[in-house]
Amino acid sequence: MTIILLLAISFAASFVGTLAGSGGLIGMPSLLLIGLPIHQVIGSVKFSNMFSSFSSFYILLKKKQLKLKDTLQLIPFALFGGLCGGLLANSFSEKAMNLLAICLLTVALIMNFIKKPQPSDEIGLASPKKSLSIPIRNQFYDGMFGPGQATMLMYTFLRNGATYLQSLAFTRFQTFISCTAAFITYFMAGNIAWGIAIYYTIGSLIGSRLALRVAQKISTGQLRFIHSVTIALLIQLVIRVAFP
Repeated sequence: MTIILLLAISFAASFVGTLAGSGGLIGMPSLLLIGLPIHQVIGSVKFSNMFSSFSSFYILLKKKQLKLKDTLQLIPFALFGGLCGGLLANSFSEKAMNLLAICLLTVALIMNFIKKPQPSDEIGLASPKKSLSIPIRNQFYDGMFGPGQATMLMYTFLRNGATYLQSLAFTRFQTFISCTAAFITYFMAGNIAWGIAIYYTIGSLIGSRLALRVAQKISTGQLRFIHSVTIALLIQLVIRVAFP
C-alpha cells in the first residue's frame, strides 16, 4: 500500500510540476504527512527530481525547443544556489525545518495566486542573461526546500520573452542542476531514504513523461486544484506539528 501511495504522490507531483511548476506543493507535504523525517523527505525528493527534470529537459532539447549553449551559462548559478541551499538545510534541526516548511509552503502557495504573464507565441528567448539574478535566488531555495520554485522560475523566463515550452525546458534544466547539487549535501549527511527515493523516482519519471505529451494541449488554469489540495495538506501539517 505504501508503494502504491508513493507512486501516486510522485506521479501527481511530477505531472503538475512539469506542466506548471509547484508540484512540490503536493509531493512535499504529502510525504511529511506519511510520517517521514523532513530532511529525508527533501533529500529523497531531490534524488527523484534529478532524474525527472533531466528526462523532460532532454526530450525538449531533442525537439529543438532551445539550444544547449543557452543553458550552459546557467549552470554556475544553479549549482551554487543548490549547493548552498542544501548545506544550510542540513544544518537545521528537524523541528526547525518542520516549522520552516510550514512557513515556506505558505509563502509558495501565496506566490501562486499572484497574476503571472502569459506565454509568448514568438520563437526565441529575448535575453536569458536578464533572468539570472532571480534564478540563483530560486535555486538557493530549491536546494534548501523546493516547492513553488519551478513556477517562479518558469514565469521569470516568460517575462524575458520565452515561449511556454522554452520556459519549461530552461526550468527543468536548472532544476536538474540545483537538485543534483543539493542531493550531494543530503547524501553526505545521510538524509536519503532509499526505499522512498527509488519508488518516488519511478512515479516522477512516469508523471513527467506523460506531462510532456499533453503540455501543448492542456491549460495551466486547469491545474488550479493544486491550491485547494495544498491548503488541506498544510492544515493537516500544522496540526501535526502543533499536536505531535
